[in-house]
Amino acid sequence: MVERIAEEMEPVRLDAWLAEEEPEHSRARWQALIKEGLVTVNGRAAKKNRHLRDGDRVAWEIPEPVEATPQPEDIPLDILYEDHDLIVINKPAGLVVHPAAGNETGTLVNALLHHCTDLAGIGGEIRPGIVHRLDKDTSGVMVAAKNEVALNELSRQFRYRETEKEYLALVWSVPKDKRGTVRNTIGRHPIHRKKMAVNVPNGRNAVSHYEVIEPLNGAALVRVRIETGRTHQVRVHMAHIKTPIIGDKVYGRVRKAGIKADRQMLHAEKLSFSHPKTNKRMRFEAPLPKDFQTALAQLRDISANREIPEEPFRKTPEEPF
Repeated sequence: MVERIAEEMEPVRLDAWLAEEEPEHSRARWQALIKEGLVTVNGRAAKKNRHLRDGDRVAWEIPEPVEATPQPEDIPLDILYEDHDLIVINKPAGLVVHPAAGNETGTLVNALLHHCTDLAGIGGEIRPGIVHRLDKDTSGVMVAAKNEVALNELSRQFRYRETEKEYLALVWSVPKDKRGTVRNTIGRHPIHRKKMAVNVPNGRNAVSHYEVIEPLNGAALVRVRIETGRTHQVRVHMAHIKTPIIGDKVYGRVRKAGIKADRQMLHAEKLSFSHPKTNKRMRFEAPLPKDFQTALAQLRDISANREIPEEPFRKTPEEPF
């Protein structure tokens, strides 16, 4: 049990005061502890919106973190960097980030629980902190936190766009402009709830900047830098400008042009952020996976010998672009 006296202060909410006193726990975590009756003021249970005054005696107890519900699994990881606060990996295509219905095991979280022996506990559980996500079939750089302080700070950087995220993508057709910006809103499709769409009610602002790296006669290698991190953002925005990502079975088109693409050819190549403890700027780059390299080589070969036949991008009732 920890006990402290609120001294020389103006009235302030209990949860805010606790988060300031013990910043290794988030304000949401303190609210949960208050709700559980593990925080008292002057010997009595209190509510999170209780305003402390000078001289109030605050006591609290932090229970030991419990084992996370997902189980550790010995899944190989391509680790780009690791320390006591975070881990950066090159996620392979096909690996789901977090356990969910239909994917309860074999996820990145299961792999991190096995690999990371120095997890400090987040939200009362011994688990890694997932700061951001990549789709199952998108490869590339990801960072995860090992403690609550790192999770809160990295999440803040992502929320306030202090990170830099760049993707490489193979797309059908060549964008009209060599460089451009897609700026609109993205939200849940009003009918097809597993899909996202642009300019729908309650959509959230989404900004992507793209650059054509290599035109390939009917296809292209593009780099996309995103300011925001909406679900499926790069895939939706590329389809919106009529250059869908090759292999994308949800937002793309089916094309057989001698290209082997069993998943969307989208790779999170670069990620930059400030270390949550040292504030040192860190930059990571993940090399292109073999399937992406193979598809790119096939496109280059076809482009050198003949033009890939163009197809009109047809809207369907399922694709609200």
